[in-house]
Amino acid sequence: MKLKGKVAFITGGAAGIGKEIAMTLARQGADCVICDVNEALLNETAAEIKALGVESMPIVLNVSSMSECEEAVNKIIDKFKKVDILINNAGITRDGLLIRMKEADWDAVISVNLKGAFNCTKAVVKPMMKQRSGAIVNMASIIGLMGNAGQVNYAASKAGLIGLTKSVAKEVASRNIRVNAIAPGFIETKMTQILTDDVKQAMLNQIPLGKFGSPQDVANLVVFLVTDDSNYITGQVISINGGMLM
Repeated sequence: MKLKGKVAFITGGAAGIGKEIAMTLARQGADCVICDVNEALLNETAAEIKALGVESMPIVLNVSSMSECEEAVNKIIDKFKKVDILINNAGITRDGLLIRMKEADWDAVISVNLKGAFNCTKAVVKPMMKQRSGAIVNMASIIGLMGNAGQVNYAASKAGLIGLTKSVAKEVASRNIRVNAIAPGFIETKMTQILTDDVKQAMLNQIPLGKFGSPQDVANLVVFLVTDDSNYITGQVISINGGMLM
């Protein structure tokens, strides 16, 4: 129970990696505020979190809206009087080759993946600075480090998130707020289950450890980065990819 008494704010927390992160933080004692655009899934996950014996608070949130993000943080402060942890996990894809990519697909991905993290970070940094403590983890991607054909919008958003991580880390370190990023590789989720066996095998052939990662692998790293176990780590991008990119 390393996080007993802490308040965590997780975006995109209703399903997939975000849900696993929220559940893992809850098992470590953190009260969890989960945000998502899917209200039904959001309420289901909030109920599962509460069953673990901690407080849970679901908020329907479009992270690309600054006003909605500020309102969400105000709700958190009203209820819990503080916010200790922010996990910028919300993200979308709109894949396609550059020559065919619609402007709307570029704008949507940048708006959610990059602007969304900016909005939530800006909103939580104010109370964190007042309390002189906090931990922020941004969910980047191996694609933001190496690029990928057909994902120029996604790669740009995740590379931008890495730059945001390092810059904010430098700005808020004096207030005892740590900011780091995680760059997952191939993690098995519902999104990756739709890939063909041939595509999966081609990916597996590029991974030295010979296996895909799990959402729990990512969640375990998040716990490390938001507890005192990592109190001298900030501004870093930690890859979790089985050796796919070294």
